[in-house]
Amino acid sequence: MTKPKMSEPNLTTDLEMKAELNLYYDLYKPVGAESSPLMITVHGYGAHKRYMMREARLVAPENFVIASIQAPHPHYRPTPDGYRIGYGWLSDEKPEQHVRLHHKFILDVIDKLDSDGLIDTSQIYLYGFSQACALNLRFAFTYGETLRGVIGICGGIPGDLDSNDIYKPFDAETFYLYGDDDEFYTQEKFAAFDERLRSTLQNYRSKQYVAKHEITQDMRDDIRQFLLTF
Repeated sequence: MTKPKMSEPNLTTDLEMKAELNLYYDLYKPVGAESSPLMITVHGYGAHKRYMMREARLVAPENFVIASIQAPHPHYRPTPDGYRIGYGWLSDEKPEQHVRLHHKFILDVIDKLDSDGLIDTSQIYLYGFSQACALNLRFAFTYGETLRGVIGICGGIPGDLDSNDIYKPFDAETFYLYGDDDEFYTQEKFAAFDERLRSTLQNYRSKQYVAKHEITQDMRDDIRQFLLTF
């Protein structure tokens, strides 16, 4: 008979130490920027801040300040040219810590740009692709009064939307975009996400595109028009 494995009496696991972590973002300031609208753009898994800065500048009106924030977790990702470094926002290991870090990052960037006199805090827009879509919605459901608009492309919604007591519906204009041939989400999933957001948010719109897991020119055109309506 196998004896049960006993825990070691002198072993303590999962102790914690707090450490300082540098978080990085790129900033675009139009000429003469002062009390300008702000777009905070958030990349998906395996990407980086430069990618989403490029995407943001393709859709943001000319007077927008843009802050492109970068996830804290680097890793190697395969590309046609070999391995490159990409970044991720969270994992299944203690995800609540990564969510809090994402929230704090956004709030700290807003505070910094506000103290510099660059932005109008009544016109803050949050733009995210893929993994960042659900993350940004978590922020919006927690700090909805901070935002004027939310744009999410090809991503999910918070898995704890029905169980997190902190979440509350928000008034920010929300635009949810997704493709009809996504490699990571089925159409049934997207339809369920769409219906759940539509039943929860008052100022909500969505659109399906002929697209894979990507940002297409049709999406860019509609996002720019969406931003110009405010």
